[in-house]
Amino acid sequence: MSSNEEYSERLFSYGTLQQEPVQLATFGRKLNGTSDALVGYRLKMMRIDDRDFIVASGTADHRNLAFTGNTEDVVDGTVFTITHAELEQADAYEPAGYARHLVQLKSGLNAWVYSAPLPSTADPS
Repeated sequence: MSSNEEYSERLFSYGTLQQEPVQLATFGRKLNGTSDALVGYRLKMMRIDDRDFIVASGTADHRNLAFTGNTEDVVDGTVFTITHAELEQADAYEPAGYARHLVQLKSGLNAWVYSAPLPSTADPS
């Protein structure tokens, strides 16, 4: 196995990438993952206009992250360990306007997560 094929990336999913049909279509395999959570966020619904994504996921209405900073707000999901090549496949799967962000999960693991743009958490003062 080359270094590009090593399972070295963590990906947190709170949505469609947890679904086996989406995993098979995106990665060509079913992913193994463990339950985890993202603290300080909540979910909000949004409409996706990316036609390819709508076809792949089966719907135009999707959950998206909203940063609150409140430790009582928690988004449950699954963390997967994938290859760098699979992370790039996930990049291609996600709809236009979504970006990959590095976050720390409740378990303490750092993982990539996809969402529409997240507001800056930096203090503007």
